[in-house]
Amino acid sequence: MNQYIFSDIWNNFPFLDIKLLDEHERWREVARILKVSKEAKLRLEWIIYYREGYDASQAARHFGISRKTFYKWYGQFDSENLYSLKKLEDKSKAPLRVRQREITSIQEQRIIALRKKYIRYGKEKLAVIYKTQFKETISPWKVQKVIERYKLYYNPKKAQQNRLKMHRAKKKKRITELNLDKLKWYQKKAGLIICLDTVEIRFSNIKRYIFTAIDKYGKVAYARMYKNKSSYNSEDFLLRLHFLLNGNIPKVGHDNGTEFEKYFKLACQRLGIEQYYSRVRTPKDNPNNERFNRTLQEEFIDLGNYSSDPEVFNPKLTEWLIEYNFKRPHEALAYQTPMQFNDLSPMYSSCTNN
Repeated sequence: MNQYIFSDIWNNFPFLDIKLLDEHERWREVARILKVSKEAKLRLEWIIYYREGYDASQAARHFGISRKTFYKWYGQFDSENLYSLKKLEDKSKAPLRVRQREITSIQEQRIIALRKKYIRYGKEKLAVIYKTQFKETISPWKVQKVIERYKLYYNPKKAQQNRLKMHRAKKKKRITELNLDKLKWYQKKAGLIICLDTVEIRFSNIKRYIFTAIDKYGKVAYARMYKNKSSYNSEDFLLRLHFLLNGNIPKVGHDNGTEFEKYFKLACQRLGIEQYYSRVRTPKDNPNNERFNRTLQEEFIDLGNYSSDPEVFNPKLTEWLIEYNFKRPHEALAYQTPMQFNDLSPMYSSCTNN
């Protein structure tokens, strides 16, 4: 080993006596000092395994890679210059030659002038006007890119809000991704997913909101009234539900209401709960809650139990929930109660102090 090559490392890291280390341990220590990524350290392990006496086929088989991949990274490593450990890092996959803008400055200025003149026209209409006026065809896509670049919007603030809304919507997991309808009968078990919804009650110009939850397959249900449907209240509802079900909430499904954002989303992340959203204006994605909401309305609220005061309403609601979960037979459960079907101990919902 050429010690002059290592002199830079020794000068930069005087606290480490590299000469006392085994060769392979020295490589590992230098990799740690150079702060290479986990992927690069793993590739170093491939090389160490190979250097310990195994051939390339055995190394590839041991680490689950191809021989071609092994030789690709082995060729990057130079044991005489440990700064070559940096070469074990992932390379940029960006193309060396990227597409350049195909729109000229003259075309750009023409589009800007047309957009300012017809500020409410869309890209397709502007492309047609451009062709008529300048006897040249231009694609709506190019028109759109110019509009985006120079922010040529009638209401820039609203346009920004719409873009953020679309960006957030792309991240949402839709309930259809679970393919619940295609599950086998033995997979449709209690606790797989808890369905949530919010019911708005209006009486004498006073609005109240009842958060509802029901186990899609176990049919255990919970509900609670709040004065507004803020995400703070939905977080409170989720924490109570989490306590009542002893933390057995792997997934929740709900609509796209604002109450299921911010604090509610943070609570889901904290508790390790996956969120799944219904499709917009598609109530059939959450039929279990829709049916439970109807039962709540017909069998409890319509029978004279409504009160706009949550302190009065919620204790009554709790008593009804005990009946619903412990005594009321369910047709979907072969006329068993949810507690009989799930063979569960009594729910904590009987405690009105929660």
